[in-house]
Amino acid sequence: MIHSSLTEMGVALRAKKISSVELTQSYLDRINTLNPTLNAFITLNPEATIEQARAADARLAMGNADALTGIPIAQKDIFCAKGWLTTCGSRMLHNFVSPYDAHVISQFNNAGAINLGKTNMDEFAMGSSNETSFFGPVKNPWDTSRVPGGSSGGTAAAVASRMCAAATGTDTGGSIRQPAALCGISGLKPTYGVVSRYGMIAFASSLDQAGPMARSAEDLALLLNTMAGFDVRDSTSLQRDKEDYASHLLKPLNGLRIGLPKEFFAEGLSSDVAQAVETSISEYKKLGATIVDISLPNTKLSIPVYYVLAPAEASSNLSRFDGVRYGYRAPEYTDLSDMYEKSRAQGFGAEVKRRIMIGTYVLSHGYYDAYYLQAQKIRRLIAQDFVEAFKQCDVIMGPTSPSTAFKLGEKGDDPVQMYLSDIYTIAVNLAGLPGMSVPCGFGSNNMPVGLQIIGNYFDEARMLNVAHQFQLATDWHTRSPKL
Repeated sequence: MIHSSLTEMGVALRAKKISSVELTQSYLDRINTLNPTLNAFITLNPEATIEQARAADARLAMGNADALTGIPIAQKDIFCAKGWLTTCGSRMLHNFVSPYDAHVISQFNNAGAINLGKTNMDEFAMGSSNETSFFGPVKNPWDTSRVPGGSSGGTAAAVASRMCAAATGTDTGGSIRQPAALCGISGLKPTYGVVSRYGMIAFASSLDQAGPMARSAEDLALLLNTMAGFDVRDSTSLQRDKEDYASHLLKPLNGLRIGLPKEFFAEGLSSDVAQAVETSISEYKKLGATIVDISLPNTKLSIPVYYVLAPAEASSNLSRFDGVRYGYRAPEYTDLSDMYEKSRAQGFGAEVKRRIMIGTYVLSHGYYDAYYLQAQKIRRLIAQDFVEAFKQCDVIMGPTSPSTAFKLGEKGDDPVQMYLSDIYTIAVNLAGLPGMSVPCGFGSNNMPVGLQIIGNYFDEARMLNVAHQFQLATDWHTRSPKL
């Protein structure tokens, strides 16, 4: 059952072939076996999880189940869940038990899904390898000497290793798509504002977006149906009519125009990733799509722009963690100022402190115009590149990551090389567009390769259709690591 789709699980549950308690317990048993090696989960609460499963079975017996009722879903530990430890991968929140549910958690609870546990992540979602977590690095289930990607690395590893049926992630600069690519699963970052950020611990508020991670595009559609929706508590949540993201999955791709940006296939892309992506494009041609050569000329500026804007917003958002109201407080201090300084110095890890200092610097008097304001102007140019590109094509494709998963510790001493891991994903967040990654092959080291699909605003249903048709024609998404 652990290799079944969400739809197949739902059918089995409604047909009483398996109970939610039995299904949930099978995942908990698998977590107990695999998590000591992979470190994908931070927090488990088996009693609360099984209690939810019993409630789901009662709901199933009454015949009023939703598509996800009784299905165990893991939650990235950036989402507040009432009564659950919610750490954001940081010492700063190592003892914080949330008194309320994030909107995303509420949506899954209302659907009758089971909260299987909270997954590991880069501290405050700042990282591309899941090595900055206070709780230790996550291991890639395909090769435990390699990273799973980040910041949603725990989620990606949990889905890839079949420790959960599906899971949630967040994407600020590629943190759903890059780990999905490196772990050989499917992941979707929706249009900014489609999924509420209420109760999602903030990193960079104008970039953060929650999204689903699962085995297939079909599963992603079911998850997004639950996650999406207007929330009055989030000022950036968009008020739109409810949409069925699975409604167009079976639509043929005849006449689909695929844009290939020349900037995505230039220097820096490893040959094995390029080959897998090019083979996938050939498969799309067989499915009836046509190829259009396009350009996104400001792509090369996306990383410097991102690493001005995101740290600036982080320095503001993380100022609330001061040791006064909740979270970590230094055990010894002399006065209030000393408590602030020591609590933040001891509570935050090196990468988080680096970004707070950069962000504070670019927002300071004398540097705001030179850095922050200029970055905002270039952000507009990057978004305009996509507007022009979508006049020529329906979707944009390319690699998700320039290479397959690298070794643990390989890039830890070189932040710039680490930041380059997100060269193909960051521009999508800067523009607020939807993007996704699906498995499309394996590299020379037998590690997964991801194909990135970028859509126009609110075009998630088309993207899922494009991905699903590819997955009907290939079997990359069905592959799983031998554990």
